[in-house]
Amino acid sequence: MARQADFIAPSILSADFARLGQEVEQVLASGADIVHFDVMDNHYVPNLTIGPLVCEALRKYGITAPIDVHLMVKPVDRIIPDFAAAGASYITFHPEASEHVDRTLQLIRAEGCKAGLVFNPATPLTILEYVLDKVDLILLMSVNPGFGGQHFIPGALDKLRQVRSLIDAAGYNIRLEIDGGVKADNIGAIKAAGADTFVAGSGIFGRPGTDDPNRYDSILAQFRAELAKARL
Repeated sequence: MARQADFIAPSILSADFARLGQEVEQVLASGADIVHFDVMDNHYVPNLTIGPLVCEALRKYGITAPIDVHLMVKPVDRIIPDFAAAGASYITFHPEASEHVDRTLQLIRAEGCKAGLVFNPATPLTILEYVLDKVDLILLMSVNPGFGGQHFIPGALDKLRQVRSLIDAAGYNIRLEIDGGVKADNIGAIKAAGADTFVAGSGIFGRPGTDDPNRYDSILAQFRAELAKARL
């Protein structure tokens, strides 16, 4: 199966929340593809972020791009219908946060969203053997979840290669996403290892606020240039 088109997914965790609608609108106009939405509960991870009302607010603001909701919450099933109703396109969760992973994946799809699993740096991939036919997206964390601005863990590249081999062998239409420490100087190597969807927070939003509608053009262009040069 041919590799899917590269998607850049800015993580709004690093955006200016006082002007979130404008931030998201500007970064999409500069060439981003997906809005990445980090949901933390101060239980599964040691931080507290945002919920379905913010997702709904972005839709009401006029954001039509896919919204990729990464649930770092435990338990996870209760909140899934709320995010689906709020306008989520993808909903991903950590297998450790569900008592019945297969059931949770089915719940996400039943709510009309694409379903995905998230694997922390030290989480084994063995569960994929049993649910690969039920996932639309696999997200590998290249940092430990909970906070933005962390450095990329190099071991994630080997894990990417493993998952890319699994996807290719199975022949399913599954996106392979990476999240954590993605910058212009490593995004090419990340693509070469197998990723096709790239989450970046501080690497995109980490600069002083401004109302310039073209503020993200240069960094997105740099990301695209590095992706174009990557050897698969």
